[in-house]
Order: sequence, then structure tokens, then C-alpha cells
Amino acid sequence: MTQWIPGWTTRRPENGDLILALSGSGVVKPDNGWLHSGDSSLFRGELSDSVSLGSYNGRAVFVTELPDTDVGNQEVVPLRDALLMVSDAPADMLSTGFQVWQWWRDHRFCGRCGEETGFHPRERAKWCEPCGIPWYPRLAPCVIVVIRRDDRLLLAKSSRVKRHFYSLIAGFVEPGESLEGAVHREVKEETGLDVTNIRYHASQPWPFPHQLMVGFFADYAGGELVLQEDELADADWFLPGDTPPVPPETTISGRLIRAMEHEISRGGIPV
Repeated sequence: MTQWIPGWTTRRPENGDLILALSGSGVVKPDNGWLHSGDSSLFRGELSDSVSLGSYNGRAVFVTELPDTDVGNQEVVPLRDALLMVSDAPADMLSTGFQVWQWWRDHRFCGRCGEETGFHPRERAKWCEPCGIPWYPRLAPCVIVVIRRDDRLLLAKSSRVKRHFYSLIAGFVEPGESLEGAVHREVKEETGLDVTNIRYHASQPWPFPHQLMVGFFADYAGGELVLQEDELADADWFLPGDTPPVPPETTISGRLIRAMEHEISRGGIPV
């Protein structure tokens, strides 16, 4: 069984370490697996601009980005494709890699004084010495909720993302807002509905660019569907087994939908 453990070190890659190589919004994939050897000719001995991610099967892992001209004949797998469609992709590691690299690239300079930042000596943070300020990786919590009304569940189609499938109501948590409060607000804003009996189910990191999706079940409490048109193109109540196309179970939305369908079909209450 493979084991991925997030971690942090200020040292640079050494012989025997593993490298997650990125190119734009994709992963530069070797012939086997998803990680390259640190001494691969692909890097031409240049790994000074790399960041620690953790360990994979006991070996240190770093992330770096390659210019398009250095990729050569290597396959570049778009991150979204890897997370949605590739069953053996180490989703947590890829998510960590993309989010850490974006943070590292975007915080080379202090947002207060403009001075170049360096490593924090003890934790995963960029450090501004003149200001004494740590700059941590960004993390944006988002709620996503599957709503049940008797023997049906609510599915919605985005008006912003042009995909063929229906998904769930979701949105970012506002500063000072609880997760449960965000569920109530997002559902009301986007659909006009009220919900009750909100209960946590699962979470998933989603690196587009730095979300943490927090999934909930909820029950319909009242109201009629009135769609926020700049968010939703359509929404309706569906019976299990009679739904339109939905996201795959590699996503939290797909897993929430399947779990609710299962519970409705059993006549039970999701837990």
C-alpha cells in the first residue's frame, strides 16, 4: 500500500528524492507512476527552484515547474483530468503539489513591504524578515450540499461552467461565517429554498486553485425554487436512478449524490 504524508523541510532535493514536475496546469508524467527521480535528465541538474511537499513511501517529495521547452516527449496530464478520470492518480499528493507550488510562486515577495521572502525556519510558510510576517498557503473553505425532499434530491446545472452534468449547490464561506451558516445562505441565494437538519458528510481538497470542499447533507424545509440566474441554468428534484449525468465519484459532489441516492433507496436517513 502506497503512503503519502504531507510534510515540510527547508532543504533542497538530494539524490534519492522524488520530484513532482508541473508544466502549466498539467502534471509531467513519467512512464511509470507520477513522480520522477531527482537525478532525471529532465531536470538537467537544476532543482534550485523547488519546494518540499512531504514523503511518498518514505522518500522525500518536492515539486517544481518545467518550462514547456524542457518537457520534451513526456506526457503532460491536465490536473483536472488526473483528478477526475485517472483511477491510479494520487489525488491528495497532486492537490498538495499544485496548491503549494502556486502559493510558492505567488508569494515570492512580501505583500506588505515588497521585500523578497524566504523560508520560514519551522513551518510551511514564506517569511518576510523586515516585517516579521509569515505568509501561509491560501486555503478557501467551500460548502457543498445535497438536499433531500421526501424521496427526491435537488440537482442543479451551473450557468457559468459549460459542462453537460448536473451537480450540487456550493459556494465559498464568508469571513466570520460558520459552515452551517454558509449552507443556509448559499442555498437561499441560489435556489430560494430553506433547509434544515444540516449534517457533515465528508471533505475534499480541490486545487482550482485552493479550495477545501466541505460536504453536507440537508433536508428541505420550505420555499419554491427561484434560481439565481447568474449562478444556475437549471435545478430540479430527481428520483434516485432517474438523474441526469452527474460528476464522477472521484469528486465529493459525485460521492454526496451517490450516498444520498443510496439512503433514499433504502428508505433511511443519511448519516
